[in-house]
Amino acid sequence: MIKKAILPVAGLGTRFLPASKSIPKEMVTVVDRPAIEYVVKEAVAAGIEQIILVTHSSKASIENYFDRNFELEAALTAKNKFDLLQEITDILPTHVSVVSVRQPQPLGLGHAVLCAKDLVGDSAFAVLLPDVLVKNQQEENDLSRMIGRFQASQAVQIMVEAVPEHMVDQYGIVDVAQPPLEGQSSVMQGIVEKPAVGLAPSNLSVVGRYILPAKIMQLLEQTPKGAGNEIQLTDAIAMLQQTEAVEAYRMKGQTFDCGSKIGYLKAVLHYGADHPQLGDAFKALIKDLPL
Repeated sequence: MIKKAILPVAGLGTRFLPASKSIPKEMVTVVDRPAIEYVVKEAVAAGIEQIILVTHSSKASIENYFDRNFELEAALTAKNKFDLLQEITDILPTHVSVVSVRQPQPLGLGHAVLCAKDLVGDSAFAVLLPDVLVKNQQEENDLSRMIGRFQASQAVQIMVEAVPEHMVDQYGIVDVAQPPLEGQSSVMQGIVEKPAVGLAPSNLSVVGRYILPAKIMQLLEQTPKGAGNEIQLTDAIAMLQQTEAVEAYRMKGQTFDCGSKIGYLKAVLHYGADHPQLGDAFKALIKDLPL
């Protein structure tokens, strides 16, 4: 069973400037909680018990958010604000831990994953990019299904979603002989980065969720710098693919790219409309906007 998940949070968030100049982009709120909480809860719902943050010195607020704040808890208790107290103490179940390791240099996603090698050990693990929120309507989320598929096949799982044909040149697109149905996986031949419209091998783009075996760490140690002069996770996966199957898992949910401003606003709209306390009032507010 996959029990560990790596969340790379060391990036500077340049797409989200100027807000990310002083606030980690992962801590920008989507409705009433930071974006990273949604990603962590997605992992926990899939059975993850240890969250590994690959972080940077400027991101201490992320670690603090998942830690206890005894002064605040005491103040809320003294004022009988027990609903708010429960909100901040129930962010994580007691059986889930959050640990962190520093990425000393910005050398790419592959390098960020490699920074967690000692914490992962010999276990297979998940990688979740915190820029991307995955919203599921079903009780079992897509990450849980990916983990189940990995356990059944022992093949690397890469989450993908269908994008419009005219937008394939904006994404990493997977090459699959047989495109999978939603909620299923198919063996893939490779990933083509931002192919020209009309030349893409499919319309399935990489989402930012991976299930990987521990041996990927040894491959990352051997991976030379690639695009952007960085160590790319996809290059290590391509090396693994020479001897083992890699599968594309087609998600059933919906994604929101909170690393971009318009993607963030889209997430606020969707999560705000579905909020159990604020949803109805929020939808009424949207209707009143002079569009």
